[in-house]
Amino acid sequence: MVKLTLSTFHSVIYCFLFLFFYSCTEQKAPNVSHIKVQFDVKHFEKDFFTIDTTHTAEAIIKLNQKYPSFTPNFLTGILNADPAWSADTTAWYLKQFIKAYMPVYDSAEIVFANFKQQEEEIKRAFQFLKYYFPSYAAPEHIITYIGPVDGYGDILDEHSAYIGLQHHLGKNYSLYNTPLVQETYPFYISRQFIPATIPINLMKNIILDIYPEQFGDKTLVIQMVEKGKRLFLLQLLLPEVNEYLLIGYSKEQMKDCYAHERAIWDLFIHNNLLQITDYSIIRNYIGEGPKTIELGEASPGNIGSFSGWQIVKQYMKKHSQLTPDELMSISAEKIFNDAKYKP
Repeated sequence: MVKLTLSTFHSVIYCFLFLFFYSCTEQKAPNVSHIKVQFDVKHFEKDFFTIDTTHTAEAIIKLNQKYPSFTPNFLTGILNADPAWSADTTAWYLKQFIKAYMPVYDSAEIVFANFKQQEEEIKRAFQFLKYYFPSYAAPEHIITYIGPVDGYGDILDEHSAYIGLQHHLGKNYSLYNTPLVQETYPFYISRQFIPATIPINLMKNIILDIYPEQFGDKTLVIQMVEKGKRLFLLQLLLPEVNEYLLIGYSKEQMKDCYAHERAIWDLFIHNNLLQITDYSIIRNYIGEGPKTIELGEASPGNIGSFSGWQIVKQYMKKHSQLTPDELMSISAEKIFNDAKYKP
């Protein structure tokens, strides 16, 4: 196997190279300021963490009246409360959770003292969503909540988007570094637990709703391009967001990827990886991970998605007239062959 090294040396020429490639990949965003979108924002955590725990059962009934579609799912699906429990057992269980997670709630109250910025970011994303996908019904309700830090995060259902604030408190939040959380969300994931990823996760979920992933036993290159398609759409819907946030890299990793784009592509070519179908190997290149072993300690994981994204960008430079829906309908194989990607 060819051994490649993704250097951490940041020379001036590489910085210029990065800026050149970065500017070339930016899409000129359409003016969507006139597009009207409508949704409301509710803060479930504020109502939940301020309930009267001396009358928990009655408080939950009131909570269910205000959030009829979410409260049952929160209790059983997120907190894992058993519906078969007695009212007293459920009340005790909820009181223990509130007591344990009150510091998380207090932190969220500080980080999100004003949710207006996130609301504006979501509104902007929904305007682009309506521009590109006018028939798609965007969520009517944005509901924030706080659940177990090692559990679910951001969720989408038919009419609502649920934002788990416990996953957006800042990458240095103390709980993220505990063994319990690191076991589920290691650092290369928890570093993305910042306020800025709220609209990103929301639009990722919407893209998956519109175009569910059905990779099956497809080759690595096909899966890379499919991942690239979705990143391309994500950038269309969030054109003002830095690319490294969209893909989940650090800023330095993104810069290094552009500076060593050819070396990354050579990894797949020289090791005959593009046509493999073994998922145990594929997941090393298109799944979340701390690094790409062949590229060194400083490299990010999910490097195949980066290359797939560049392939789709190259294809769309030649076919800029295509709508996002038309792009998604074109086979990954055709995109790869027509793009003639050669960094």
